[in-house]
Amino acid sequence: MKGLPLLLVLRAGTSFAQSPFDGTWIIDSDSTTVSEKPVVYLVAKGMIRCLGCTGNVKIKADGDDQKIPKGSYWDTASARIVDANTVEIICKKAGKPMYTETDTVSPDGNTLTQLVKDTTEAEAVTIETLSRRVEKGPAGAHAVSGSWRAYKVKRSKNGSIIKYKCTADGFSAETPLGEKFDAKFDGKFYPVEDDPGHTMVSLKLINANTVEQTGQREGKVISIMTLTVAPDRKTIHAVWQSKEDNTRNAFDMRKQP
Repeated sequence: MKGLPLLLVLRAGTSFAQSPFDGTWIIDSDSTTVSEKPVVYLVAKGMIRCLGCTGNVKIKADGDDQKIPKGSYWDTASARIVDANTVEIICKKAGKPMYTETDTVSPDGNTLTQLVKDTTEAEAVTIETLSRRVEKGPAGAHAVSGSWRAYKVKRSKNGSIIKYKCTADGFSAETPLGEKFDAKFDGKFYPVEDDPGHTMVSLKLINANTVEQTGQREGKVISIMTLTVAPDRKTIHAVWQSKEDNTRNAFDMRKQP
């Protein structure tokens, strides 16, 4: 559920001509393209089930915390039906709320708005995802039930800012909320600080304008992201590939003054 990654800034050892990555960048939500892989919800008979979500969770919709397959950012989840068009899911780790997701179907039944409040950071970040209905759910099921394909994602500004610094030796990244790493171009994995998921990253310099970042947790590769600076040095194009659910997302970042 950890929405799209924002923990990336460049810093490092040996100095050389200023890198086109150096500076502060902000994600342009309007540029985001998301995976076409649909997600399927079934809310019926007092249960909520999600296929295509991380963990493919199935829990009672009674508002109580229930154990779910342990992930990097959660170990329990609760769910409740708010009304005929809305459900709420809260994921926790060691009793701390990490993600609160509110899913609401439009009056015509064709659009799903998912609002996620991410409290894994020093400050809450909100992520809004809009999805179109692909298939209806079974007769008698809650309106959220059915197959949905995302088409737009928007993050709050505090979760969209990244500072980068690149040198001949390595690459560092930092967000205003505290997540950061400082990695050398040596093939080794380095920790992402202030990340409750304990992510490790390895960086590769493809060329002066392109860097590849590999994410790892518990020794398993979870993602590969490629960052490419445009010739005018005003935009970074990012392509994020999740190895956990085989999805691909892309977005642009704009250079800040």
